[in-house]
Amino acid sequence: MIKSVEPIIISIPRDTPYLGPLEDGNKPTPQGYFIRPGNKSIYHLTDQSVLVKVTIEDGTVGWGECVAFYAPEIVKTIIEELVGPLLIGKDPQDVLMIYEDLYDAMRVRGFFGGFYHDALAGIDIALWDLKGKELRQPVAALLGSKRYKKLPGYVSGLPENTIDKRADLAKKWIDSGFDAFKFASAVSADGIMPEMEALRTAVGSKPKILIDMHWKFNAAEAIAMIHKLNQFDLYVAEAPVKPEDIAGQALVVRSVPVQVAIGEELRTIYEYRPRFEQLCMHVIQPEMGRTGLTSMWNICQMSQAFNMTVMPHASIGVGIFQAASLQVAAALNNLVYHEYQHSIFDKNLKYLNTTMSCSEGFFMVPQEPGIGAEPNESLFQFVKK
Repeated sequence: MIKSVEPIIISIPRDTPYLGPLEDGNKPTPQGYFIRPGNKSIYHLTDQSVLVKVTIEDGTVGWGECVAFYAPEIVKTIIEELVGPLLIGKDPQDVLMIYEDLYDAMRVRGFFGGFYHDALAGIDIALWDLKGKELRQPVAALLGSKRYKKLPGYVSGLPENTIDKRADLAKKWIDSGFDAFKFASAVSADGIMPEMEALRTAVGSKPKILIDMHWKFNAAEAIAMIHKLNQFDLYVAEAPVKPEDIAGQALVVRSVPVQVAIGEELRTIYEYRPRFEQLCMHVIQPEMGRTGLTSMWNICQMSQAFNMTVMPHASIGVGIFQAASLQVAAALNNLVYHEYQHSIFDKNLKYLNTTMSCSEGFFMVPQEPGIGAEPNESLFQFVKK
């Protein structure tokens, strides 16, 4: 039975802010937050997230983590004051029931997403980790399908401050064995089209190029931009319009000869369902740190009914929810790639006990019981009080 539930805020310093150096005049707040003018979204100078430590009576620990690089104190409070106490005495093997009951607890209060669901995501991952440890199986096996011991990854982000440097970095990744990479329009200060052309020239005709359009455009602008980019053989256009604009998303899909991907900001099947029905994408990008394992699995299963493929998103964190995401990805029959956020993953991997890795184009999926990753003692130097 569950004995304790502990949220832990982690804040790991970075030499370079996420997505690359800050723009001229972009000054962080005293708390370390800043907004990228290229996508109007908030970030933090450090890698912040919330770990969730669930301990059962025999001392076994399950570890979870959720996306919380903004105001992690909110998630911590939700777990400490509201959700965590409800779990004491529960059987962690009842992970599906616990997720459903916690979701039900706040749905009519108006909190069926946002920070509340982020907290549920961290708890859900920890409970699946416990379930796997108690049954001595990796989570992929518990889902009924260990399809992959290694799975394809695409390089995400070229955090340099000029087009030439980003093109050189892209070529280095391709030369190291990867066959696909993504660049971020939010920091294409010298122009998206010049960057796309430079990247294609640098890497040649074979590698796949994805663009994160960062919700910057309306539908007409996105359609025009994607057609222009496709002169250089664009593989996937991610997040072309604002996430609320379901009609615009569907219009883009109907109007371009390129795969469109969305979904990192969505947390449940209820948010995904209208976008499936309106055919707003070809590729879904569920983010484990927002969905949790139960919801991500449900979303991915629903995607099959609409003949869509899966490229899970990888957000800012220490790597616990990354390991959980690989477990789900390893069980999918419509997986194409998993995102590889190298500027986060590589930097923070040393703070985990895990066999998870990514190199030469592939992730190695942990085979240990549970999700296959736990924090080591070195991580706790970054606990944020």
